[in-house]
Amino acid sequence: MTDMHFKFKPSWLLLAAAALCAAGAQAQAPSIPKTIRLIVAYPAGGVSDVVARALGDRLAAQMGTTVVVDNRAGASGAIGMDAVAKAAPDGATLGFSAISPLVLSPHLGKLPFDPLKDIAPVASVMYSPVLLIATPASKAKDFRALIADAKAQPGSVRWATSGPASLGHIVLEQVRAATGVDITHVPYKGGGQQLNDALGGQFEILSTNASPTLTSHIQSGKLRPLAVGAPARLDSLPQVPTLGELGYNAANINSLFGVFAPAATPSALVAKYNAEINKALASPELRAKLTATDNVPTGGTAAAFVKEIASEFESNGRIVKAANIKAD
Repeated sequence: MTDMHFKFKPSWLLLAAAALCAAGAQAQAPSIPKTIRLIVAYPAGGVSDVVARALGDRLAAQMGTTVVVDNRAGASGAIGMDAVAKAAPDGATLGFSAISPLVLSPHLGKLPFDPLKDIAPVASVMYSPVLLIATPASKAKDFRALIADAKAQPGSVRWATSGPASLGHIVLEQVRAATGVDITHVPYKGGGQQLNDALGGQFEILSTNASPTLTSHIQSGKLRPLAVGAPARLDSLPQVPTLGELGYNAANINSLFGVFAPAATPSALVAKYNAEINKALASPELRAKLTATDNVPTGGTAAAFVKEIASEFESNGRIVKAANIKAD
């Protein structure tokens, strides 16, 4: 893991520099394949899949191509990213995933691909906020009150996540580190049973990504949002503070999603796809699709995306080591 840490940043930055140089050279426009396979690292029907399909449709319309979605779910996105890494680097294969298979999974165990050498970041697409939700088991009116309850009765506050080493677990560990409070971790596998148990008051707080189902339970008053991990408050929940506002800057994290390609994909094609994705993200139709599910459009250069990935890689490494987090 130590070697990976030191090699990571230069490797990514070289990829970004190559992409930017290709964009600035104004060479002959690269040829976009007539059919593009978009590997989505999550199951069909989920929020991430819905967004990826909307992005694929928009790109197809812009570029005059056919975009075929290929769902390769499992292993927290690593199966899909492995398929991207092993695809032919001819521009005909792209991947849609959170960055966690590149920045978190490597600290937890060996992967079937090298996230430093086999994947090229193309463009940031969106971030999905992490909501901290109080269940009927908690009487806390806000997040500060929840922490006060945990201090008054160590171990009494039960915090559910989607499993060890999940993003929700990382948020919990950062809150533990900042407060020194004994909070009981309740790990789940997947979100269905987790949400049912939240509604039944089987624990006090849940950290999870936003979803239409979760939003409906919030609107009905069955669940109460106490805080959100995001750069800014959500338009849909303007009364809910970010963890950064509450003083938990290290815990104020979210799921960043983007488009990736096999590492040896020609830099001119990577630059072309980056431009097309940014164009797609500027369209009102796609932005509406994202914001309707509380996902926030991002975009930007490949270089900026690379730097954010490198920063998250280093940060997650420190958190995993300090909290001695182990994967299932």
